[in-house]
Amino acid sequence: MQIGLSNNEFLFGVMVATGACRWAWRRKLRRMAEPPLRRPLWASLGTELFVVVVLIFTCRVAVADWPSVPSGSMEPTLRIGDYLLINHLAYGPRLPFTNTAIEWGQPQRGDVVVFRYPHDVSQFYVKRLVGMPGDVVSFAGGVVAINAEAPQAEMLEDDQLPSLQVRRSDEDRGQWMVLETAAAPSRVLKINPFILGRTPLNLDDAGLAAHCQSPRAGDWRCTVPAGHYLMLGDNRDASADSREWGFLPHEQIYGKAVRVLFNLRQSGRAWKPL
Repeated sequence: MQIGLSNNEFLFGVMVATGACRWAWRRKLRRMAEPPLRRPLWASLGTELFVVVVLIFTCRVAVADWPSVPSGSMEPTLRIGDYLLINHLAYGPRLPFTNTAIEWGQPQRGDVVVFRYPHDVSQFYVKRLVGMPGDVVSFAGGVVAINAEAPQAEMLEDDQLPSLQVRRSDEDRGQWMVLETAAAPSRVLKINPFILGRTPLNLDDAGLAAHCQSPRAGDWRCTVPAGHYLMLGDNRDASADSREWGFLPHEQIYGKAVRVLFNLRQSGRAWKPL
């Protein structure tokens, strides 16, 4: 069992601590002839905070979460500082301190997924699910093709971006905006014209070496193994994703990002669907 620490696990610890204080105080009251005029601090914390923490924890574990985006690896879909609405009901909630899931849904190709980084499960990443188990994913020029279909990508002009709910920012200067429709739903990618996806595949990773072929940097084909997914960032030339650390095990899935709740620096991004 792998263990990582997130805000939910912290809340769970607070819930246990306040619950223990609440239980201990009630037990102590039963032994007293009459209740004291003032409760000690630990008893007040247990009595007053326990219910609040339980409600917050239940909401975040069973229904939704709201982490912020720390990097630009998913630009232009996500921007640094975006707070995301993570739907745990899409795939089913996971029990705190474990990767045990109560599953009633499966990730789908094209989902924006929050997951535990396989090499350090205390870290959470967000990427796009490009390859499902059994898919053959081909990659060239920064875009993908799925199961021997032709790549489906279109270079976008700036006047086309607003209709796709994309705005150029200072970070996008000199970058191509490309509409990719393979592995539906369609999404806008950011591609550096001087790199064009030529980030080499890390064939030192055992999983990639066993399931991928790469005749040259940035040109590869992988068959996604059972129980795993291939994850890529929409910012194709500035993303640490499956090309670097391998396939994502199913048990590391945390939730589905469904909306941008808000961004303190860009008010126009509030409630943007993903």
